[in-house]
Amino acid sequence: MRCPTRRTARAAAFAALLAAALSCAHAAGPPPSSDLPDLAPLRAQVYAGEYARAWPRLTALARTVHHAELYNLLGYTARQMRRLDEAAHWYREALLYDPEHRGALEYQGELFLALGDVAAAQRNLRYLELLCGTGCREYRLLRQALDAAVPSAPAAR
Repeated sequence: MRCPTRRTARAAAFAALLAAALSCAHAAGPPPSSDLPDLAPLRAQVYAGEYARAWPRLTALARTVHHAELYNLLGYTARQMRRLDEAAHWYREALLYDPEHRGALEYQGELFLALGDVAAAQRNLRYLELLCGTGCREYRLLRQALDAAVPSAPAAR
């Protein structure tokens, strides 16, 4: 009878670890999805100013859905509720999933202004200019917010 080789032992150990990982993953529930469900009802609720009502549904959805648009809506909602640290977290998540998400860049720029970080807001304005030019909606909105916050601030170039 042959003794197991290192290779066989490693294969057996790997199989045991894999089986353990799969059983733990199954116990935790289904994996998160990147498929975005229809956010229209939640978006309507948020943009109607019903932030506190929308928040629990948004955060519950974020446990199973990983998508920049959802994270951006969470950031906006948190910012409107003055939960600025949470807003910053959700905008970072949105930009992690989609570094070119224009809405998240614009809203994060507004958050930077609320925090007094004009230079960071100007950087976001510059990113938007590179992504979509000075005519896109997100650029114009952040430019207006910058002008209102710091009327003498030069445009980021």
